Amino acid sequence: MAKLRVAALISGRGSNLQALLDACRRPGFPAEIVLVISNRAEAEGLKRAERAGVPGLVVDHRSFADREAFDAALDRALRAADVQLVCLAGFMRLLTPGFVSAWPGRLVNIHPSLLPSFKGLGSHAQALAAGVAIHGCTVHFVTSDLDAGPIIAQAAVPVQNTDDEASLAARVLEAEHRLYPLALSMLAEGRARLENGRAVLQGRGAADRMLFNPAD
Repeated sequence: MAKLRVAALISGRGSNLQALLDACRRPGFPAEIVLVISNRAEAEGLKRAERAGVPGLVVDHRSFADREAFDAALDRALRAADVQLVCLAGFMRLLTPGFVSAWPGRLVNIHPSLLPSFKGLGSHAQALAAGVAIHGCTVHFVTSDLDAGPIIAQAAVPVQNTDDEASLAARVLEAEHRLYPLALSMLAEGRARLENGRAVLQGRGAADRMLFNPAD
């Protein structure tokens, strides 16, 4: 069975990209990373892609007159590589509605909170300020609304009394590295899909892996 052809969009160090690359090397994993695109030439994630033997491409947003032109260049690169699914992995650019609508059900993101709580930047600081007992991360389909797309999978992380932003962020990042490959495998195997604006999960892992505690 052919593997799902996946591209990752990054802007920085690419730790979630590394988690996906590692997963794709496992025997029987149903997806493969065929392209990594960064909007920043100095992104560490490009070196990770090179070490993994995956083509890397820089599409510098500063080289374009507007967001629409930048997103059009991204779209051309993705289609030229016959990409079937796009994973945002620390991609620090807001995508235009036109780009999002061109990849319905084929564009996913990981966000460091249990959405719909704590959208946007500074999610760990938001969680600490709110005094929540449970924090975590979410993989979701991307829509035109920021961090508001249908949820595919979530991982819960306990907030400890001694936590500061850095310690909580580190614990959540560990969960992200487990959750993103899980969600990608579900998408690649057809166990997760977007249908009528909702994430539909079925088969193995659909119920018992929607929410898990990595500390278990």
